Amino acid sequence: MLYPPKLILVQVLLSYFLGLNDLIVSSVELTVHVGDSALLGCIFQSTEEKLVTKVDWMFSSGEHFKDDYVLFYYANISVPVGRFQNRVSLVGDILHHDGSLLLQNVEEADQGNYTCEIRFKMESLVFKKAVVLHVLPEEPKELMAHVGDSTQMGCVFHSTEEKHMTRVDWMFSSGEHTKEEIVLRYYPKLKATMGYPQNWGRFQNRVNLVGDTSHNDGSIMLHRVKESDGGSYTCSIHLGNLTVRKTTVLHVILKEPRTLVTSVTLRPEILDGNQLVIIVGVICATILLLPVLILVVKRTYGNKSSVTSTTLVKSLENTKKANPEKHIYSSITMQEVTDEESSGKSEATYMTMHPVWPSLRSAPTSPSDKKSDGGMPRTEQAF
Repeated sequence: MLYPPKLILVQVLLSYFLGLNDLIVSSVELTVHVGDSALLGCIFQSTEEKLVTKVDWMFSSGEHFKDDYVLFYYANISVPVGRFQNRVSLVGDILHHDGSLLLQNVEEADQGNYTCEIRFKMESLVFKKAVVLHVLPEEPKELMAHVGDSTQMGCVFHSTEEKHMTRVDWMFSSGEHTKEEIVLRYYPKLKATMGYPQNWGRFQNRVNLVGDTSHNDGSIMLHRVKESDGGSYTCSIHLGNLTVRKTTVLHVILKEPRTLVTSVTLRPEILDGNQLVIIVGVICATILLLPVLILVVKRTYGNKSSVTSTTLVKSLENTKKANPEKHIYSSITMQEVTDEESSGKSEATYMTMHPVWPSLRSAPTSPSDKKSDGGMPRTEQAF
């Protein structure tokens, strides 16, 4: 049956404007933290066998921003592009129409809209799926715990698709050149929703799985932390051939002694007999020695006062000695005139004056100085 050219042209234009060749699935949202890994699913559900020829992943940070290539797949080769080059990989099974993308080490600038396009061989149909990625601040990669406490270490795999993890491994290393130790391993049972956790070595009976494994959460709780537990803990979540890892560093702090204030500590203590005797003896000795102490203090103070007075008197005497008294002049007759000379010459008297100190004034005079030849006393004058 042949259709007129006008009718064919109308159908082509109508399908173009209405987008009948594009199968668009409503967008989904995913929230991750900086540094986490995220699986952006892009799976075309079909019972028919279709050959995927091309997969494109585009990114846009807003409505008015140009789309940037994240990754494209063509001729069995996937090529990451731009700033995503070392952080994205195509992890879906292309043979089963799966073009899912794994984004690792998420950055704050990765927040935005991601669009996946899958094209099939010999078909004009284009399958599109949009993912809105929200990025939260980075979770702490280092934890602090006191000795004896419990601490939780998280390990969650973020995905837009329902993928069930097949195994969880937790490993520990105390340093760069030390051998890793097994902390915990989780293997889900076949055909069962529950698995069984196992832990080894010095972590045995101190670690348990606390995450929701149905939502790819492999978080653990470490109980009764020891000082030797400080180091790096690496979690690995396996989803078939896909593995996601996360490392947490644990610092262990020694507990400081704590003093608990209770009603028992606040009650006064009852003294025993020995303590009471000692206290009474100390009081009595203090009472007996108090008068002696006072007497010693008084005597010491009196001696100091007398010594001070004596010192003051001596200083005054020294001051008087240092200041000389007035000069005292005495008359001394030089030569006595004999009877023979007195007849021819008149009597003459010479006076010599010299200073006399107080000590010399009190000295005794000889009898010859007190009287002259005629028995008369010698004249002395003091000026």
